[in-house]
Amino acid sequence: MAKVELKQPIVEEISAKVKDAQSVVLVDYRGLTVEQDTQLRKNLREAGVTYKVYKNTYMTRAFKGTDFEALAPYLEGPSAVAISTEDATAPARILAEFAKKADKLEIKGGIVEGTLYDAKGMAMIASVPSREVLISKLLGSLQSPITNFARVMNQLAEKGGASACAASAEEAPADKTASAEEAPAEAAAEAPAEEAAAPAEE
Repeated sequence: MAKVELKQPIVEEISAKVKDAQSVVLVDYRGLTVEQDTQLRKNLREAGVTYKVYKNTYMTRAFKGTDFEALAPYLEGPSAVAISTEDATAPARILAEFAKKADKLEIKGGIVEGTLYDAKGMAMIASVPSREVLISKLLGSLQSPITNFARVMNQLAEKGGASACAASAEEAPADKTASAEEAPAEAAAEAPAEEAAAPAEE
């Protein structure tokens, strides 16, 4: 069987994996222990990231004609590829975090959402929070005004509702008016009584 025929299934496999990829990151894995490699694969797999070692020639052929063709200059030396179809920053974030404990792991470069980044650029991408964290922060900021509004409404309900508060506000001035009207009437009633009592003292 010709070598081209042997290569084709592997090339097609890579092509299928990167077809809907949000990001593709290349790393140099030389120097990693078996234990470290196993742990790295586990971390990436749990995040939904595909990680595999391929020959550079296979990846070059698979990337040709796609956005990932720009990675050709980084396909030198031993290369492993991390591919994510969901969270675009996951490969860079997990690889960079793992490299802090395994300094032999080197990120060569990658393409995230159609943009090519070198090693320094990938370090910046790695600092971006996960999609879940970003969504959580967004929901938190959106819920704050709603929570405050709900708290105010709950307080109103405990006091009998907004209508009760309004009724109390209307009754207060009415009581003051009634008191003001009663005062002159009482004064007028008391005045004749005093005048009538005056002659009796003579």
